[in-house]
Amino acid sequence: MNCRLVIFDLDGTLIDTIADLGTAVNEALRMRGLPLHGLEEYRGMVGHGVRNLVKRAMPEALREDGKALDDLLELFLQYYIEHIDDRSRPYPGIPELLSDLYAAGLLLAVASNKFQAGTEKLIRRTFPQIPFAAVCGGRPDRALKPDPAVVQEIRERTSVQPGETVMVGDSGTDIATAAAAGVTGVAVTWGFRPKEALLGADCVVDSVDSLRRILLGA
Repeated sequence: MNCRLVIFDLDGTLIDTIADLGTAVNEALRMRGLPLHGLEEYRGMVGHGVRNLVKRAMPEALREDGKALDDLLELFLQYYIEHIDDRSRPYPGIPELLSDLYAAGLLLAVASNKFQAGTEKLIRRTFPQIPFAAVCGGRPDRALKPDPAVVQEIRERTSVQPGETVMVGDSGTDIATAAAAGVTGVAVTWGFRPKEALLGADCVVDSVDSLRRILLGA
């Protein structure tokens, strides 16, 4: 595989964040006396930004109430930013993979729909030894994935062509983003989505070792 730049999704790809995300949403719901969800239920809600996550967790009758959503989102953010890595951990083998890729001369980046401050804090806390070329989260002036704008932004920052870029993620959103950006899409099966949701990827891998071999051409 001709690869100079690897763009990783964050949640479900590099780090298992579901416990902290779910706990933070439940805390916001609890503070307003609303029904809570089991942490595993949040696997099907994440991936489209925190506003959509909170909206999906709300009772259906409240989802179109903008004030209620804004209130819950604020409560979520206040709790989550303070507890962002209480239980979130990198998937086994990921820190070593990132170190190997960097040592081999590849440029590494993150493209997440998680809000920018949260993305930066989690990456900084979890992978302090990795000098990422770009860490891009959700921002008011940028469309979320599957819009390809974030991939284009990272390529422009790193001066890498589409044919030399690989995007790695655990969801159909990531695969659609790669396709829209004209880059190679690699799906991993250890994340938040079932394997059947990864149809359309250029390649699907079941282990970190397999991902390493593909990216390094070993």
